Amino acid sequence: MNQAWAILGVVIALAAGALIGYFVRQAQVDRENKARQADADRIVGSAQTKAREIELKSRDEALRLRDEAEGEASRRRAEISREEERQTRRRTELDRRVEQIEKRDQTLSKRQSALDKRTNELDELHAEHVKELQRVSGMSLEEAKAVLLAEVERESRADMVRVIRQIEEEAQSEGERRARELIADAIQRVASEHVAEITVSVVPLTSDELKGRIIGRNGRNIRAFEQAAGVDVVVDDTPEAVTISSFDSVRREVARRSMEKLVLDGRIHPAHIEKVVEQTRLEVDRTILEEAEKAAFDAGVPGLHPEILKKLGRLKFRTSYGQNQLAHAVECAQLAGVIAAELGANTEVSKAGGLLHDLGKAMDHEVEGTHASIGAEFARRYGVNPAVVNTIAAHHHEIDQSSVEAVIVEAADAISGARPGARRESLEQYIKRVKGLEEIANSFKGVLQSYALQAGREIRVIVQPEDIDDLEATRLARQVAKKIEEGMQYPGQIKVTVIRETRAVDYAK
Repeated sequence: MNQAWAILGVVIALAAGALIGYFVRQAQVDRENKARQADADRIVGSAQTKAREIELKSRDEALRLRDEAEGEASRRRAEISREEERQTRRRTELDRRVEQIEKRDQTLSKRQSALDKRTNELDELHAEHVKELQRVSGMSLEEAKAVLLAEVERESRADMVRVIRQIEEEAQSEGERRARELIADAIQRVASEHVAEITVSVVPLTSDELKGRIIGRNGRNIRAFEQAAGVDVVVDDTPEAVTISSFDSVRREVARRSMEKLVLDGRIHPAHIEKVVEQTRLEVDRTILEEAEKAAFDAGVPGLHPEILKKLGRLKFRTSYGQNQLAHAVECAQLAGVIAAELGANTEVSKAGGLLHDLGKAMDHEVEGTHASIGAEFARRYGVNPAVVNTIAAHHHEIDQSSVEAVIVEAADAISGARPGARRESLEQYIKRVKGLEEIANSFKGVLQSYALQAGREIRVIVQPEDIDDLEATRLARQVAKKIEEGMQYPGQIKVTVIRETRAVDYAK
């Protein structure tokens, strides 16, 4: 019984606690709701206050913008009014000018009518005068024009030839004097030998018995030599000599020296041949480099690329018309340097161009193209000055000369090759050149005969006096010289002399 009462007491206590907790929780919720309501009322009040402030600001901004817009509109209306006034003044001015132009047009129309009337009268008078002139002269208008034009052309041509001859004489006199001094000074200061030694491809033997040893058993020695040196060995009936043939001058020089060593040594067999040829090739390579360095030093052109020096040294074994090409290159460099110094041009570019202008001849048998273009491309590849490259490429006028130094190099090349004794040419080429000169001169109308003199340095043209007068002879000399320049290649210059003579013949009976 007591336990039941105890349980009942606990239940009652729990119920009382739950009821008390409910009321406490309800009171807390009521307090929180009141606080939230107060916050909401405060926020709403603040929002309403800000809304009223924003509304007031908006009204003020709208009023300000309206005032600005009204001011801008007033300013625009004032500008429009001023522009309308200017347009009105312009229209008034244009109307006034149009009236003036219309008045001028009317005046011009009246004058044009008067002029047309006067022109018609003049045309009629001119036609009457022409008819009268035709009646008096007995020629038509076309015939009279032809006669007049022919007479004017004849007089103009005579005057033109006379003026040209006078100008040429003055220019030639001054130019020859200055050029003679310049070239004479350059040649005197260079003063090099005339003709260089010719490279010989014939190896002398002490006896004809060596020919058999050179050939060897079944030709093995000569085959080994030809394969090692890259040349052709000709063993013929020439007493005590063998001939070495090759288009490559350096290869031919290696073979010549090797053959001389083998003949002197006496040991001629394939193994020894290959050894001697290889040693000689190294010797020739050293000689090429030494000769190139010496040439560059003599010409005053330092700092050349080693590959350029190797190619330049090969010219030691190249000749043209009997003139050694390396000596010719050094001479051109020295002449170009002297001429450039006299003219105030760039001496370094001139000397380098003179030394390297025939560089392509060291490899023109290996590469397709002219020696000028080949040499210029090779020099450009190894960083040579572009001005020097142009002197190389343009010294035969294959491209345009871009500087005075290119002209100087061309002149130095001509001077070096055209001096008496500097070059030789074969009899066949000489005869061909002389005949070509005479054929060019004989191709002109009025030429009676022509003769090439002074080894082709002068051409004398004898003309028919009935067909060619004195002034026409001057023009003919110029035309012949121009045709020779265009159609022939020759060193130096060729003098053209036109001779016109009249003979009176009578007989005493």
